[in-house]
Amino acid sequence: MKRLLDCHASDFENMTKDELVQSIVASEGRTLLSENIVTGSAAEGLTNSEVAKAAGADLILLNALDLFDIYISGLDETDDPIRRVKQLVGRPVGVNLEPIDLSADFNEQRLVISEGRMASKKTFQKANDLGFDFICLTGNPKTGVSNDVLVEAVKQAKEQFNGMIIAGKMHQSGVAEPVMTETVAKRIMDAGADVLLMPAVATVPGVNEEMCRSIVELAKKEKVLTMASIGTSQESADPSTIRQIGLMNKVIGFDIHHIGDSGYSGISPYENIIEMSKVIRGNRHTIRRMADSVNR
Repeated sequence: MKRLLDCHASDFENMTKDELVQSIVASEGRTLLSENIVTGSAAEGLTNSEVAKAAGADLILLNALDLFDIYISGLDETDDPIRRVKQLVGRPVGVNLEPIDLSADFNEQRLVISEGRMASKKTFQKANDLGFDFICLTGNPKTGVSNDVLVEAVKQAKEQFNGMIIAGKMHQSGVAEPVMTETVAKRIMDAGADVLLMPAVATVPGVNEEMCRSIVELAKKEKVLTMASIGTSQESADPSTIRQIGLMNKVIGFDIHHIGDSGYSGISPYENIIEMSKVIRGNRHTIRRMADSVNR
């Protein structure tokens, strides 16, 4: 098994879920995930996913994608859009699906999203058919994702989806509840998530180093991966902020470093993706990931 940061595009072609998980473990906290919104394009004629790969991302996460009405800005015409994206970037590709809770206690007006973006048996099966390597069960701002429904979605996803499952909230998503606690983390892991997602330190009020460390240590005992997310628009802050967050992530012991999509045109500024990469693994591995051809 190769470390993810050593893998070429050809290594990912037939990689199983368990092999993907193990390749992340073997990378020892040097895996970078870039999330991007599919309806915009930071570079004319290209998808945001290609920009993220060029900046050194190891994993590509698509946001705001309707699985029943697929549109990806910058993608050439194709009958197999997700496999085409994977061909262009040579990296594992995943999608956000949102476990909506209409009975939750909302703290702001709810944003209604399409059925193709919601977590359900139909979308899990569709994600399989489209060829996604992983799904991320989380919530965008205002959509109304609760931890209770998220836990149930993980259980259903385990039955319907063959790839890696990431689960957790990056922020409140419009619901008046704690984003993450040890109890919530244990429920998500017990439901079967392969990767526990939680906000990175300094992104959500109250999510501090002590709290993150205790939950990461709990996850390691359960042999579950952890991902620190920057989903609060700080992904578009100055590079020094990205540097501080990345270093804290490493100290705490996160396996995957997520950088969000709230830059211009639905992707973090490429400079910040590169900055996070340099922080978590240095220049040598950064330039290797940036220069690695999809033809290898």
